[in-house]
Amino acid sequence: MNDKRSLPVLPHTAASGAAVTSHDDDDVLSTLRRDGSRRWLMPHLATGGWWRKRRVVAYILMVVFVAVPHLRVAGKPLILMDIPARQFTIFGRTFLPTDTMLLALLMLSVMFGIVLITAIAGRAWCGWACPQTVYMEYLFRPIDRLFDGTTGRGGHAKKPLTGVKQVARVAVYVLLSMFLAHTFLAYFVGTERLSQWIQSSPIDHPAAFLVMAATTGLMLFDFLIFREQMCLIACPYGRFQSVMLDEQSLIVTYDPVRGEPRKKGKHRAEDNAGDCVDCNRCVVVCPTGIDIRDGLQMECINCTQCIDACDDVMDRVGSPRGLIRYGSQDGIAGKPRRRFRPRTIIYPLILTAVLSGFAYALSTKTTFDARVLRGKGAPFTTVARGRISNSFTIRLVNRTDEKQTYALQVAEPANVQLKVIDPTGLTLEPGGTSLVPVATEFGGSLTFGTGNQPATLEVTSSKDASKTVQFNLLGPRQ
Repeated sequence: MNDKRSLPVLPHTAASGAAVTSHDDDDVLSTLRRDGSRRWLMPHLATGGWWRKRRVVAYILMVVFVAVPHLRVAGKPLILMDIPARQFTIFGRTFLPTDTMLLALLMLSVMFGIVLITAIAGRAWCGWACPQTVYMEYLFRPIDRLFDGTTGRGGHAKKPLTGVKQVARVAVYVLLSMFLAHTFLAYFVGTERLSQWIQSSPIDHPAAFLVMAATTGLMLFDFLIFREQMCLIACPYGRFQSVMLDEQSLIVTYDPVRGEPRKKGKHRAEDNAGDCVDCNRCVVVCPTGIDIRDGLQMECINCTQCIDACDDVMDRVGSPRGLIRYGSQDGIAGKPRRRFRPRTIIYPLILTAVLSGFAYALSTKTTFDARVLRGKGAPFTTVARGRISNSFTIRLVNRTDEKQTYALQVAEPANVQLKVIDPTGLTLEPGGTSLVPVATEFGGSLTFGTGNQPATLEVTSSKDASKTVQFNLLGPRQ
């Protein structure tokens, strides 16, 4: 075996030596040795029932991830995060930066949804639906196994890859990373703009080309070099699980009551040994390199590979399946299952309240925004004997995809005159914003006593959508 202190550039280069998949005494972490060198993981493959289910889910999700930017709802993308334009389209509904309440409620809904799922089903997202896991385990690792000649079983190749195969493998990675990078960018720039960039010369859009090149490079680095480190180091989800899980949460777990003490080889009745034959299969199949028998660990992504591997061994030795299984810490300890507990009651109530607030705010949102901003300077001026004037600015936002013209009128109180200083601001292009200066004129007696009078401004669009805005008229107290 080569010197462990030589940090490999690629997991399959000759410089990496024989990449091990089981723990050594020199391992500090599942991917780190005591001398600071990288421990490359080349997990074996356990093609059991759970793996087949995950493969179906993964292929469906791959199609969904690619198709979503191309789908349209009412002529709008299903999801588009147009950051430069500050427009966020979700399920065909466009949100603007002014929609702070809606965006906050939406983000809270996603957050509490993840917390609820984790409290009930553990890290189901990580093992079943996370794009990092989906693409790594069902796209890039199969490519590795194809080039290594280990298709169907995994692990390290019997002999190092030749130079030609190394180059071919990296070329395939580059092509796939380019495709995934363009798919990822489609969520932020839209498929139409992305198509124009692809068909034109990079000279015509150098900034966009650099963004695409950088995204491709990051994808290549992630899936070729960084790999499981994304889950172990970069992603904070594993560190959050300690506060999101409880003893009743569903996790992939080893049953020490049934499995201990371990004994290699065939078991006899007089051995008083547990069902675990210490074959190490659960370790060599783990994509994050941990030993599930050590208990709940941050690195575990609930991928179920250890379940399939252990079930296969139990079938071979004639023991019941389920030594490693989906369960809970309380379940392993023999405690009864509690479906209703504080987490499973409080989280759904909070999520329901947040979703209800989001639905209400969304249903009451009109096709345009109107806001009254008080003008600078004196709060009011006297324009004639007994007549008072207030200056305002009306901020209008056209939230539709069509050109709109708006009309302004003071609905209450009566006899308040409204004058638009610059009428051109009342016509807005799709998604346009304008500040329209206006002045109101009314009798001074209207504000006698308190010095102000509540008023209602009615704004009507050319599509007959209307909205009322409350504001105050200021004037003399007497």
